[in-house]
Amino acid sequence: MSAIITKDEARKLIENEDSGKFFTVTFVKRTTGEIRTMNCRTGVRKNLLSNELRFNPAERGLKNVYDMRNRNYRFISLENIKKIKMNKREYEVI
Repeated sequence: MSAIITKDEARKLIENEDSGKFFTVTFVKRTTGEIRTMNCRTGVRKNLLSNELRFNPAERGLKNVYDMRNRNYRFISLENIKKIKMNKREYEVI
């Protein structure tokens, strides 16, 4: 059974997750509109070429995560989150 949360609550869950724990997120990609499910982590610093980006992801509603399947860094659109599985709990975003 999944708990129902708002977009703001989902944003806070992901933004506060900097401990490097694994979680799964389902969201709508901004560029193509397709639904994507990603197993990822926050707080990963390995293989970073530079610690600075040319833009501020928070200003664009994005969160930088490490995609465990593709072994690369990706951005999640925090506005388009549909589901989160974190800490043995599942959340559905309305």
